[in-house]
Amino acid sequence: MAISLKAMEYFTTALRHGSISQAAVELNIAASAIGAAIDQVEAAFDLTLTIRQRSRGITANASGRQVAQKFERLLEDYAAVLTEGADLKQALSGALRVGYYAPIAPAFLPPILTSFISDGHDITLHLDECDNNSAQDGLLNGTYDVVLFVSEDVRPAVDFDVLIAAPAYCLVPGGHAFAKHASVTVAQIATQPLIVLNRPVAAAYYQSLFEANDITVVAYANSTEMVRSLVGAGHGCAVLNMQPLTVQSYCGATLVSVPISDPLPPLTLSIGYDKTRPRRLVQDFVDACRAHFTHAGPQRCLVEH
Repeated sequence: MAISLKAMEYFTTALRHGSISQAAVELNIAASAIGAAIDQVEAAFDLTLTIRQRSRGITANASGRQVAQKFERLLEDYAAVLTEGADLKQALSGALRVGYYAPIAPAFLPPILTSFISDGHDITLHLDECDNNSAQDGLLNGTYDVVLFVSEDVRPAVDFDVLIAAPAYCLVPGGHAFAKHASVTVAQIATQPLIVLNRPVAAAYYQSLFEANDITVVAYANSTEMVRSLVGAGHGCAVLNMQPLTVQSYCGATLVSVPISDPLPPLTLSIGYDKTRPRRLVQDFVDACRAHFTHAGPQRCLVEH
């Protein structure tokens, strides 16, 4: 005879209280249902497991205590499975708030999100374009669950993992003389009119590359696409790090990315999140970002040297 989980619960509750009537009060059922459950358990084992006395209530004999202990473990395991299932469903659903440093993330974030969502995550994404500082501030104050930023300028309190080190490259219009070069030097780039990406961290980084050279900056632009469009229109060259898969600007001009032969410091793309207690959803996203650069390779977004 099978024993239901409900019968196990009634049996153990009665023995824990030492009283069928008190067990009935806790479980909010009739005392007769408790008595029937105890009878069911004893019939299933074909054993007397309890001692029922009107004056002393109900107690377990030696066999009954062993059965009660096993029932309690089974009930605890069953409750744990239900809790884990509910937690897993909740962990893989809900809102994921991502702050990203504009010049770097659009080159690779969409394919990461495609694989992440297809893995069964029932989520609503909130993607906010930030500068490098506000991304980190947002992580620390709870605005964002995770941020993608450049860790050359990192807050001491920010936990992060490095994803890739992105080398600099020179962006030129398709008809430019550099477009036919296998690589160029910083000194060669310095002879050209330059368009500088004017974002926190980025502007200082790009201008530091030319400290030993006299340069002519013809434009500062605070978006990567504006830099690319200005280059495509022939206004000058630019130095960038993350390379989109497209070779065209918004204006439709053909662009060429030329490696720089000088040993320049890269920009380090990192992912910031609370490592002390990451939500399952956050940890899965972090893992998806790592997997993208481990398996797909950073070459999808970078210029090879």
